Amino acid sequence: MRVWLCAAGLALFGADSVLAEAVMRSSHPEIRPPVASDTVQRASSSVLVSLRPSPRPVRREAVMPTVNEHAANVRFQNWIGAFKDRAAAQGIRRHVLDRAFAGVQYDAEVIRRDRNQSEFTKPIWEYLESAASDSRIANGRKALEDNRATLEAIERRYGVDKEVVLAIWGLESAYGSHRGKDNLVRSLATLSFDGRRARFFESQLIAALRILQSGDTTPQNMTGSWAGAMGHTQFMPTSYLEYAVDFTGDGRRDIWSDDPTDALASTAAYLKRFGWIKGQPWGIEVRLPPDFDFKLAQRQIKKPAADWARLGVRDVEGRSVPDHGAAAILLPAGGHGAAFMVFDNFRVIERYNPADAYVIGVGHLADRIRGGAPVQAEWPRGDRVLTLAERKEMQRLLTAKGYQTAGIDGRIGPKTMAAVRAYQTASGLLPDGYASLDLLKRLR
Repeated sequence: MRVWLCAAGLALFGADSVLAEAVMRSSHPEIRPPVASDTVQRASSSVLVSLRPSPRPVRREAVMPTVNEHAANVRFQNWIGAFKDRAAAQGIRRHVLDRAFAGVQYDAEVIRRDRNQSEFTKPIWEYLESAASDSRIANGRKALEDNRATLEAIERRYGVDKEVVLAIWGLESAYGSHRGKDNLVRSLATLSFDGRRARFFESQLIAALRILQSGDTTPQNMTGSWAGAMGHTQFMPTSYLEYAVDFTGDGRRDIWSDDPTDALASTAAYLKRFGWIKGQPWGIEVRLPPDFDFKLAQRQIKKPAADWARLGVRDVEGRSVPDHGAAAILLPAGGHGAAFMVFDNFRVIERYNPADAYVIGVGHLADRIRGGAPVQAEWPRGDRVLTLAERKEMQRLLTAKGYQTAGIDGRIGPKTMAAVRAYQTASGLLPDGYASLDLLKRLR
């Protein structure tokens, strides 16, 4: 699990740390694509990856370093010397440091990847088509059968539905087939040395060294993505230290092994830590009545299912939704796409990755693995996701018209959605708070 930390700027789940380049929740989320299914090749170490087939990578040893790379490596080796002193002061033993850094060189490819992470702007419907593709569903069902006893034991221990653990495994590493092969110490040291997010990456590097010092794995086996996420469910080192578990009882929390047991159990332990309620849905697709007040479709507005039923909200079969606790109405593509009634477990998956699209992807894939139906509503396929520049432009235009977005950062968060909704209301539009291309054109 890549526990992303928005504040850190690079990490995926949870309040401590986790994937790379935080994904901020928005009506047009900038989402990491799910890891390619087994039938689609990709570079396993990339965090933001294309679903297109990747060319065969050039072997590292076949590439002669440039003069700049050579100079960078000289500075890098000096940095390592100073870092070792800092790490030793934090309790990392000298022999652990010497073993971890033996032969470690500056990795220019890691910096290239860090600098060239393109904005990922697939609309929610395209994301879900990949996240819950036929092959990913089929592979998930096979993975369930192959690991049923383990998953059921994990479910009994932690009270987290096995299909949800499976779905995270499926999205993070295609059920273990794409775990990343980069040397973690080399990657994290290079990123720390680079300085752009030195404080965050150095904290991850120290955590990685603590893992090595504990004996859970070796420097050779500590591999993962170029950004530091490890194992079947892509934990960052600090999250590993906090939440990983030894479910097999062999004395090591081994999330790197071909055996996924510890990684899957660690994912369940993480979700339980943040309040997973067994048996509660993450969300249920619903139909809204023609007179629905779209100002009620906000995450902070929660009601019991019975109250939503009194307002005319029904499931796709026209029935009242059972009582699973307080719920909000989520419109990931605005008022003209699918609607979901989401419960507290939605929030728990958010701790793994805060993008709405990711949470829906995990939940929907889990539902499909257990035999659920595809999303029934039509999506606004004529729409497209706004670019970062367009989102900033929308915020500037809203602000100029007196609708405060609390900043021009391109993140369509609660304040920007409230500004959009206020503008829509004043303009006689559907007040769904959705930052669409049509709305931007109207603002212009």
